[in-house]
Amino acid sequence: MKSKAISYPYVGWMALFVVAPILIITVYAFTSGAGGFTLANFKDMAQYASAFGRSFLLAAVATAVCLLIGYPMAYYLARETGWVHRMATMLIMLPMWMNFLLRTYSWKFLLERNGLINAFFGLFGLGPFQMIDTQGAIVLGMVYNFLPYMVLPIFSVITKIDPKVIEAAQDLGADGVTTFRRVIFPLSLPGVLSGITMVFIPSVSTFAISRLLGGSKTLLLGNLIDMQFLGSAYNPHLGSAISLVMMVIVMVCMAVMNHFGDGEQGVTL
Repeated sequence: MKSKAISYPYVGWMALFVVAPILIITVYAFTSGAGGFTLANFKDMAQYASAFGRSFLLAAVATAVCLLIGYPMAYYLARETGWVHRMATMLIMLPMWMNFLLRTYSWKFLLERNGLINAFFGLFGLGPFQMIDTQGAIVLGMVYNFLPYMVLPIFSVITKIDPKVIEAAQDLGADGVTTFRRVIFPLSLPGVLSGITMVFIPSVSTFAISRLLGGSKTLLLGNLIDMQFLGSAYNPHLGSAISLVMMVIVMVCMAVMNHFGDGEQGVTL
């Protein structure tokens, strides 16, 4: 009984700040401004289908780029030791010590028409290029902010791979490429799937990055929800419906990822 009492503050915290907001959003999603039950909020979402598609597309692109960059970085960190390992780890973690908005603002100043990057190209008679207020700038902001969430889970899994397994593969005649393809990569898949989840979810729901780097030209789900609660198009019922649908989609994606992660057991040479 005493051991259960220790969990009561946590249960109360979760009930107040997690369960209660979800219940409120659910109630708002299925009610109208007059307070009656309705499904009109979900029907009204059809006009924003392009925002849904754009959000998931940009989030998928950012996740793929993070994986292409993050896996080699994690593999390199796992194999290095000494000061090289410590320096590389610090460089990856250093941006996370700064405020999220400050990091995003820095890219805004770099990418604008009179920014540092265009000034550099101007030295060679190139530009200025339109880099800010584009979908590419949004993906860049996502990759920059969420890349550590891809690197760290993969790095954590690779470092736990028993060196004897790799030695056994080499003793059986596997070269470096075969060892990576048949041993290291399959064993690191739980970290890969965890990294994909940790990057994709905040990418698909972000609104600060798209607002600062995409301007008003790119409407994503995060901006759409923000508009319904705080913007000129005030409609918390529609915003709650959009939030609820997005939450369900994200939960389904997480369940699929966890299913494939649980299915990756063992290695065949």
